[in-house]
Amino acid sequence: MERRRSSHRIRQFDCRTRLIRVEYFQWAPLEGPTEKMDKKRNNLSRFLYYGSRWILGGVFIYASYDKILHPAAFSKIIYNYQILPDGLINLTALVLPMLELIMGIFFWVGFWMPGTVILSNILLVSYIGALILNLARGLDINCGCFSTSSGSSINVETILWDAAFLALSVYLTVAVFGSENSRVLKQIHG
Repeated sequence: MERRRSSHRIRQFDCRTRLIRVEYFQWAPLEGPTEKMDKKRNNLSRFLYYGSRWILGGVFIYASYDKILHPAAFSKIIYNYQILPDGLINLTALVLPMLELIMGIFFWVGFWMPGTVILSNILLVSYIGALILNLARGLDINCGCFSTSSGSSINVETILWDAAFLALSVYLTVAVFGSENSRVLKQIHG
């Protein structure tokens, strides 16, 4: 919001000439603290929006890579979770990594963000639920989060990582669907 002041008159008494000098001037538009804060907020919003998109995109692409290359090993990991019926295990082992890869690409490109963010939230909540369920059961199984090789078992750290990714996804959900949607996205994109 630009603030303008009307023209003012300045009267000065010049001691040498003993004359009163009158000057007229127009105040220039001022950039006040609210405009500076809006610019900083806009830069921070842009950084968070694009940073969250790139981080989540990278996470989903990286997570899908090994699962796509080794679907049989990934189906064994899904079987060990003991959540899905046997008929859905192989289908999930084939579809889930491809869905993660497509979502990661969509995050990076910025394509179909409303659907991508909703799917991301659903997947991350289901991952956290499955991890908590099997941690509570006391099963010592491979997480299968980023690799199909045995080595990363389910623990609290894994759940916290997924919760951090969920927080980024929730932020993107607010940025895409929030009540100030049009203002935030207009600031971010231009």
